[in-house]
This record gives sequence, C-alpha cells and structure tokens, in this order.
Amino acid sequence: MSGVRHLYVHLPFCAHRCGYCDFVTVVGKGDQHAPYIDALLAELEREGAVLAPDLETVFLGGGTPTVTAPGELERLLRALPDAEEVTVEANPETVTPALAALLRANGVTRVSLGAQSFQPPLLGVLDRRATPEDVRQAVRTLRDTGFDNVSLDLVYGIPGQSGSDLEADLDEALALEPEHLSCYELEAKPGTRFAHAHGEELARQADAMEGYFEQVVDTVTAAGYRWYETANFCLEGARANGRDLRARHNLGYWLGRDYLGAGIGAVSTVGGVRRRNLPSLSRYIGALAHGEAPPREDEPIDAETAARERLLLGLRLDEPVVLADVAGAFDADALARLSDLGMLAVTANGHGDEIRLTWRGRFLGGGVTAELLA
Repeated sequence: MSGVRHLYVHLPFCAHRCGYCDFVTVVGKGDQHAPYIDALLAELEREGAVLAPDLETVFLGGGTPTVTAPGELERLLRALPDAEEVTVEANPETVTPALAALLRANGVTRVSLGAQSFQPPLLGVLDRRATPEDVRQAVRTLRDTGFDNVSLDLVYGIPGQSGSDLEADLDEALALEPEHLSCYELEAKPGTRFAHAHGEELARQADAMEGYFEQVVDTVTAAGYRWYETANFCLEGARANGRDLRARHNLGYWLGRDYLGAGIGAVSTVGGVRRRNLPSLSRYIGALAHGEAPPREDEPIDAETAARERLLLGLRLDEPVVLADVAGAFDADALARLSDLGMLAVTANGHGDEIRLTWRGRFLGGGVTAELLA
C-alpha cells in the first residue's frame, strides 16, 4: 500500500501535566529524548513505504513538541519528509527566538499555540503555566521570524468562567490576528484530575455551553473568519491573501483520508486498518532499538464503520457530504425529517445528492448527526 499523504508524529514530552489532559504524555524524562527520536526515526523507516512521494501534511503533536530537547527536535525535523504544510504544536512559554528560528529553518510552515485563556485565574484552574503576555510574546516572536500561519487554541466552559470572560478571551485572541483559531468546549475526561476536582461543576453548567458556543461563533465570524468546522475558524478572502488557511492535516481526518501515525499512542489508518501504538515509552523505545515493530493494536475498519465515520466527521464541516459515500450509514426517514425541520440541506449535483448541516443545524450538530445515523 502506498500513497498516504498525511503524517502525524507524536512527541509526548511535557514540562508538567495539566489536570484536564488525557493525551499520551511523559513528564520530565529528559534522558529519553534522544532514544525516543531514534525510535521514531526507526519506526518511520519501517513504515514509511506507505507514504506518497509528495506529502500534503506533517503534524507534530503531543505532549508539548517544543519541550523536546532542541537538538533532538531539529534532528527529527531534518529527517522528516517535505510536505506542503508542516505544523508544530507549541506551548506559548516555550517559544523563544531561538526555537522559532529552529522551526523556521527546518521546514515548519505553521505553528499551533495552546493559549486556552487570557484570564490568569482561569489559567490557574487549567494548570496552565503560560501567562497572557507569554501568548502575545510568542505570536510576536513567530511573526518576527517570518511565520505567516499561526493558530491559537482557546477553551470555553472553564469552571468559574463568565460570558464576559469568554468575550475578553475572544477579543484578546482576535487582536493577535491569527490565521486560524480553534475554540473547544472544555471536557472533564474520565480519569483525569480535572474530572475529579471539577466534574460536578461542569455538569451543572452544561446548559450554558450552548450559549457559549453561539457566542464564540457569532464573535469570530463577525471578525471575518470562516466557520469551516465545528470548533475551527480561519481567515478567508482578502485577509487570507488568497490562501486556504484551514488546518489541512485535520481536514484530512475529517474527510476520511488515510494517514500514518508514528510515536507512542499514535494512530494510523491505512488501507482499511486502524492501528494504535501502545502508550508505553519504554516498550516503544525497546522494541524499535531491537529492530522490532512497536507494540500496537490493529482494528479492521469495515465498510459500514467507514461510512458512519465519514458521515459523523464530514458533517462537522461547512462543505457537503456526498450521500453515495455514506450509503447505509444514515436513516432516510430521519434525513427527510431533519431536512423539513431546517437542520439539513440536501442538494443535487453531478456526483449525486449531497447533504450538509444548515447554520441552525450546526449549533445542534451532535444531536442532529446522532438522529441521522442509521
């Protein structure tokens, strides 16, 4: 199998673990950075045959990729295949002029900054170490280094957050004029410290989330951003200078394209099989050091599952899903009913009927999609 055009690389190292995080992370372990990069490169050597000669995207996620020792991060970046879009996630406090120059010199085209909030008390609730000024300085540093594609992450629904706090966060983020903005509802993932400490409070404020969501969409779209995915916005038109500023790597996921993932906990979907590397750092490094595949789990993806996922993910976007691509995944009666209610729009073109959520339907996206599924 060859021709995969999307590559994800997981760098798990973090300076500390935020209470709400349920990603595969490793705190400290500075002595493991070099062996881990060795293992990553060995895995890519083993699996790289599935990649196309010309990649569309490479994405370095974590963890906090920019916590990785600079020399090891540079070694990895130099070894990765070229791609049209190369994204690195970064915590704002890690973005120094030296780091920005390293990223720029080694093919990175896009940086995604985890701002989360600009309110110090709310940052404390989230266990975030970056200050609001760290976020502003990180954006200035990236701009000074020549980066013209910067994304900011915000979260809303933080315990103690008010509507005015969210308004202030959105104003602060928009003042920095990022090319892309991701706004996520905060979740208390089972098993996290955050769920234990704040789960009941988050449950109590669940009714406020719809209002916060509408506030986010109204504010960001009024500022000239395209609401292209449920939680994601990008500049468009003249302000985008003719560029498509959607997150092309994540767009590959939402459009159901194959991708290769490398590193602990990384997921790949290639040729109808979903593969998950297990999250053990020591087992991952040990296996690849001995010339073996990393420990992993494989899950075949049958046609029904693929169609359901294509429908679920595709309806998150502002572009249509071709009904023939999701045959058997939806309930025809529900489709007609939701169309009559103004939640779905059905249109015809040369490829056959297409569906998309209406503006109203997008605010109720999860419920609409759940009703539509066969």
